[in-house]
Amino acid sequence: MRTVKMTNYSVSQRGYEGLGKLVEEYGFKKVVLVGGKRALGAVSQKIRDGLKGSSVEVLGEFVYGHECTLNNINALMEKEEVQKADVIFAVGGGKALDTGKVLAGFLNKPSMSFPTICSNCAGGTAIAVVYNDDESFLRYELIPAPVHMFVEVETIAEAPEKYFWAGIGDGLSKQPEVLFATKGLEDLDFVANMGVSIAKTCQEPFLKYGEEGLKDVRENKASKAVEEVATDILVNTGYVSNLTNGDKYYYNSSLAHVFYNVSTSVKREGEYLHGVLVSYGVLVLHAYDKNYEEFEKLARFNKKLGLPVTLEEIGLTRDDVREMAKKVYETTEWQKSEKALSEEKFVEAAFYADDFGKKLLAE
Repeated sequence: MRTVKMTNYSVSQRGYEGLGKLVEEYGFKKVVLVGGKRALGAVSQKIRDGLKGSSVEVLGEFVYGHECTLNNINALMEKEEVQKADVIFAVGGGKALDTGKVLAGFLNKPSMSFPTICSNCAGGTAIAVVYNDDESFLRYELIPAPVHMFVEVETIAEAPEKYFWAGIGDGLSKQPEVLFATKGLEDLDFVANMGVSIAKTCQEPFLKYGEEGLKDVRENKASKAVEEVATDILVNTGYVSNLTNGDKYYYNSSLAHVFYNVSTSVKREGEYLHGVLVSYGVLVLHAYDKNYEEFEKLARFNKKLGLPVTLEEIGLTRDDVREMAKKVYETTEWQKSEKALSEEKFVEAAFYADDFGKKLLAE
């Protein structure tokens, strides 16, 4: 029997009113908070306020570290408070949420997520990205999705704009990656088909609200545009991820994330957020697929938002891309693709995007 579990979610403008009652309805009495230092500072008291008047007890809160690594997860597993908790409250951005989810999975406990930024869809997915201690990509970890996610718009609007910006870049990958991965395939099952259907709704909200939402985040304004973008990233793309990733298939991501994963092997100066790199990977995917109309539309959108359109903007050279291409076979997306992929075409697509981007920046 196949069971598909999706993350329930709540959306609020400010705070977590009613949190205690909702947690009690799940039967949880003891909770522990695991997250980033800044994230816990931003919402820990809001969470505690939301639990007031309930029987739910906070056993403690712990900063997870800076990366979702096995060493950080193992250190948290040794905490007595973590071991005694009924549920793990994962708080923060993607790496903090992934750490909390994997921690809960390893301990056979449920998790609830409290995303404080919307840089990716980790708050509602049944997959986590685990890194080596040197910050290079290690593997994907398949674990149960959080049973509930709490989207609080005010905190997301007040977070550094770069995370909202990067979230748009990452979110833009969901629709084209799923459609590319399933293109030409017949007899998709009901669950995968449902994921494909939802995937087709992911791109338009970014194009419609992305620029306005980014402007509002710069002004720390919890607006409709911010909520639309945040829920698209955290809910829509998260649901697609869970529906298009099964025991017998993997349509959740493809070439945009191949580009990201192999790019982590290149040591270079500067900060390059996951979603920023993925946004260039989206251009690589469209160029690879010779879908030039979508390629140009997304390239111009990237330029408008300041997302990368050239290799130089993400600290890479063409020699780097050639070296990266030697590692594409190691990625989950490449290995699980149901169509033959070409290393040579991957390199050509990255160069095509770079050439177009240079012309676009010169306009």
